[in-house]
Amino acid sequence: MKNLLKKYGHIWAMGYGFIYLPWFLYLERTVVRDYTVMHVKLDDFIPFNEYFVIPYLLWFLYVAGAVGYFFFVSRQEYYRLCTFLFTGMTVSLLICTFFPNGTDLRVPVDSGKNFCSFLVSLVHAADTSTNVFPSIHVYNSIGVHAAVMKSAMLQGRTGVRRFSFLLMGAICLSTMFLKQHSAMDVMGAVILAYIVYPFVYGENYARNRRFVQRKVLG
Repeated sequence: MKNLLKKYGHIWAMGYGFIYLPWFLYLERTVVRDYTVMHVKLDDFIPFNEYFVIPYLLWFLYVAGAVGYFFFVSRQEYYRLCTFLFTGMTVSLLICTFFPNGTDLRVPVDSGKNFCSFLVSLVHAADTSTNVFPSIHVYNSIGVHAAVMKSAMLQGRTGVRRFSFLLMGAICLSTMFLKQHSAMDVMGAVILAYIVYPFVYGENYARNRRFVQRKVLG
């Protein structure tokens, strides 16, 4: 047990879930009226497409898979990814707490039309149309792709890096084509990621990456 704690003691960072989930669920219960509707003209030109539910749901595997991968292969890169994700998630909760927001974009979905429509109906039942700005789906997808691209462990893994980019893009688009988020929510997430990125993967990252590479090769 002592050896396991020494080897995997960095699991403590996952304790953030005990902060995020209760806070998020509280907002889901309480932000039900008198909130700012996030809607821009561009949203009206984006058609609903139920097939985008596939990349939308793959987000859960994308984020969890990346966190799990770095947890086992590189403690430093795991901490960096967690720092990026958890910083943005906390900022998002703060924004939704002091600036209640939601969308008016959802359209009626015939759950019997096809399997993807059925999945969309499940998403609608499980997730409210509030607390949408900035989009955590978009922000975390950018964070995972940044971790993949900056990872010393994945240098030269062109296929993985390209797949990550394509999945990130598909997930970002899915939030709008499923009418889960406004283009404003997506832009807010991109701006937030742009602000947080240099603090996590900034000028000291190259030196830290060389250190990781020496540890791996040594």
